[in-house]
Amino acid sequence: MDQSEEAQTEKREKKHRAHGGSAKLRGHPRDSPETRMSKTLSWMLRHGAKSEGLVMRSDGYVRVDDLLKRPKMKDLNFEMLQEIVKNDNKNRYNLLSEPDRSSDSPEGIWWIRANQGHSIKSVALDLQPINSPADISTGIAVHGTSTKAWEYIRSQGLSKMNRNHIHLAQGVPGSGVISGMRASSQLLIYVDVQKALDAGIKFYLSANGVVLTEGDENGFLSPEFFARVETSKGKPLPGWEDTQPVRRLDGTDVAVDKNTLAIAKESTKTPGTMTASAAEEAIEGVEKKTV
Repeated sequence: MDQSEEAQTEKREKKHRAHGGSAKLRGHPRDSPETRMSKTLSWMLRHGAKSEGLVMRSDGYVRVDDLLKRPKMKDLNFEMLQEIVKNDNKNRYNLLSEPDRSSDSPEGIWWIRANQGHSIKSVALDLQPINSPADISTGIAVHGTSTKAWEYIRSQGLSKMNRNHIHLAQGVPGSGVISGMRASSQLLIYVDVQKALDAGIKFYLSANGVVLTEGDENGFLSPEFFARVETSKGKPLPGWEDTQPVRRLDGTDVAVDKNTLAIAKESTKTPGTMTASAAEEAIEGVEKKTV
């Protein structure tokens, strides 16, 4: 691309941002309007603020009045936004009212942010450092994935990809844990948090209880820090038969609600939705580009 083409591209991008982006929602056309709106909100607050012309604070918050002016949000009002935040079963968002820090006005203004999952590098969330497994209420950090993605992960480790952190859950679907893992995960990778901490890997807790780590200097969490890898039904993968099932801090087993998993996997067969394996294939493609 020559300089004139670059200038034209930049001009188009500036115009796009100035008008707040397009009105097209994220998600599949066959998704419900509510699902597409939720996916769009998540994308804007985690990844797309700049392209949508939104000013984001370093702690991830954007003004609600600015958000609702974006073309994609034209069918959303504040009351509807409150309902989305209130009813989100993974507690992805946080709303707060406080004065604008860049203004002298004491008037309270509504702000919203995503609690984790950002790829925007300028966002520095106020995360709780984890100094030992005891700082995790269950004592567990587990990553859900697919059998296809495992072929890559088994040698390279977990990657934060284009996000700021690798995401780990405090348990598995059906065990009362709702954040940090897809219910359709086929494989479970348990992390030896203490071993990783001893090696200098840092871990944090997000506001909605997701265990986060930046991994090593290259953004990877090496397989040497995997404690056990098993199927969603609890069967260890080949090479992991000698490892013991992971238990919570209170000594109880990590229970897997097989009925919950079956329902989740069945839902991926609904026309117009992405299957679990297809979603992981997309993730795998991004991971390979980061190697």
